Amino acid sequence: MQEATDRPYHHGNLRHAIIETAMAMLLEEKGWQFTLREVARRAGVSHAAPYKHFPDKAALLSEMALLGFDRLHKAMATAKPRGANSWRDEFLAVSRAYVRFGTSNPGLYRLMFSAEAGNAADVHLSERALAPLGVVIALLERGEAEGVLRKREVRGRAGACWAQVHGITMLTMEGLFRLEKVGPNPLDAALLTLLEGLES
Repeated sequence: MQEATDRPYHHGNLRHAIIETAMAMLLEEKGWQFTLREVARRAGVSHAAPYKHFPDKAALLSEMALLGFDRLHKAMATAKPRGANSWRDEFLAVSRAYVRFGTSNPGLYRLMFSAEAGNAADVHLSERALAPLGVVIALLERGEAEGVLRKREVRGRAGACWAQVHGITMLTMEGLFRLEKVGPNPLDAALLTLLEGLES
């Protein structure tokens, strides 16, 4: 277990201090099972201070989840394939970046898809949460335009891609996506199988 350290508040950005302290606490075994009072103590501010920016804990968790989607979007949008730069190479790079983000940030990733992160209208249907899926949609549309992929309804196809990489991410985080179950190089094997179903 990795301990979050106290982060005394010594600057003028109270909102940032509260969020960063709560993000650090995601590394602990309890995840986001903290109170705003505990976050305030860790941040070195008064117990009432978090309420200046977040009316309740749910609002703080929602913003943390949205920051997670921001970071996931950046990881996917900046993913670059090694060597050759074909459409397939880019698809694999973006998919690997997704899985790598989730497995490197398990507490944050779980929060992003938790019901405690807010309702669908507030979080999961927001522009920020939809941005990572937008990377996939744009990539699929380009694949169709280049003749690499068969013509299909792009959102349904994007949903299938998302379901696969999300499932792989969750199985990997739980230590279940193992060689003994799914053979060697399970991530690439699963992604190549997905590609074979997409390509023309």
